[in-house]
Amino acid sequence: MLQFLNPIWLFAAAAAVIPVVIHLWNIRPGRVLKVGSISLINAASRKSSRSFKLLDIPLLILRCLLLLLTALLLAVPVWQKKAETDKAKGWLLIPKENLLECSKKFTSQIDSLIKAGYDFHYFNPGFSKVDLKQVLLHPNDSLKISNTTTLPINYWNLIRQLDTKVAASLPVYVITPNRINNFRGAKPQVAMNMHWHTYTPADSTSVWISNAWFNNSNNICVVTGISKPSGTTYNFTTVESTDLPGSSFVVSTNNGQPAISFKHGIQPPVKIDTATMHIAVYADNNTNDAGYLKAALYAASQFIQHKTLIKQFTNPKDIPANQNWLFWLSEKPVNADLKGCRNILFYKKGRVVNSDSWMVHGDTFAVPSGQEQKIDLFKTIASPATDNTVVWHDGFGHPVLDLQKHGPNNIYSFYSRFNPSWNDLVWSDKFPAWILKLVNPETNVKTINKYDKRTIAKQQLTPEKINETSVAAVKTTTHISIANYFWLALVLLFLAERWFAHQTKNLTKNG
Repeated sequence: MLQFLNPIWLFAAAAAVIPVVIHLWNIRPGRVLKVGSISLINAASRKSSRSFKLLDIPLLILRCLLLLLTALLLAVPVWQKKAETDKAKGWLLIPKENLLECSKKFTSQIDSLIKAGYDFHYFNPGFSKVDLKQVLLHPNDSLKISNTTTLPINYWNLIRQLDTKVAASLPVYVITPNRINNFRGAKPQVAMNMHWHTYTPADSTSVWISNAWFNNSNNICVVTGISKPSGTTYNFTTVESTDLPGSSFVVSTNNGQPAISFKHGIQPPVKIDTATMHIAVYADNNTNDAGYLKAALYAASQFIQHKTLIKQFTNPKDIPANQNWLFWLSEKPVNADLKGCRNILFYKKGRVVNSDSWMVHGDTFAVPSGQEQKIDLFKTIASPATDNTVVWHDGFGHPVLDLQKHGPNNIYSFYSRFNPSWNDLVWSDKFPAWILKLVNPETNVKTINKYDKRTIAKQQLTPEKINETSVAAVKTTTHISIANYFWLALVLLFLAERWFAHQTKNLTKNG
């Protein structure tokens, strides 16, 4: 079926009336009759007449067709036909990097789906279709992964893309690991007939050095992370120079920079921070908020024993550039010269919504219900759907604090306030711990996603099902461009028009 992607250009077809008007308005010159004498011709009153007649009809038709065809070409013609996915009984999708492990854990189910006529596709960008038997016969050649990103694939983004590829009625089976680091942003809404099966990968525990620094006594403070399917914990250890021979750590230097690593481990050495952490707090008109926040910052800095300088500013021009942390407790835009700060947390501006919910730290997302660290939440700023990393969220899963990366900088949007009228966070004994997880480098997104072994519950990963008949109609069709045929017809019409115009001109001269 013929369709047009830019149908507004069809109004240009009205230009076809122009050749008709020109042909009707064309006045042909009178014919000259030769007579012997005009003495016997009586004078008559002068009369004029005009005849509106269509002349040179073939030329007129060609010119009208030229304008019509130009309008159709500008409207981008395409041919719509049914997608080829209707031939398949269904789709089976598995991430390329997890295919071997999935094939061992779900052997019987995969075999039954393939025998039933399901097409196998990689659950990776592009969803390339392959012969599963051939891939499993030669896995070394077929399963080479060229992943240039440092973050794991976001399965929810892939599900959104997949929803536009397959018909709503087509059965789709997806098999993936259940690692929480593969699920970022808002949960998608889909119209697919999808069945999602997950498993816990074999390497379900990881231990790593998250960060290290010198304290005021020149001892080394080491943060060690331990991640399991049930959650991630961090241990703080102070290593003195006399303890190194019998400890599990090794101190080395790299280009003059001290580093620390495990004696027996594959993790590369982690640089030991020798600098002082500079934290700036801009209160604007929210001086009470700044007081609560500074108390939590002081408690956190004393706990981690990091060299820290916390200072409050009333004038943004007095804030030095390139601060480690800038807490911008204002709805005003952050000054342009301060956007180079490594971490910026600012008050999100927007519509205030009364809330009868609670705040939950993102680290408790995989914790069983009833064991979360809940903080009563009274008011929030309306938050749109986003792919940003959710750090704190409310009881409905909406972000209260989210993270967006801009190169090496982290931008945190706070949809509430550090104020008792907005929430009970500032009164909670969890407040310093939550602030500690922000300012301490253990919360580095790349580090967490690389070693994070937490798992997500089935009910949390499953996308929301929507019923939209219009979605199914779009996904079962595909568009094929036919613009080349229109260009060919346009060239042929132009050549024919020029030939007829030349012939007509010769006849007029000879007539």
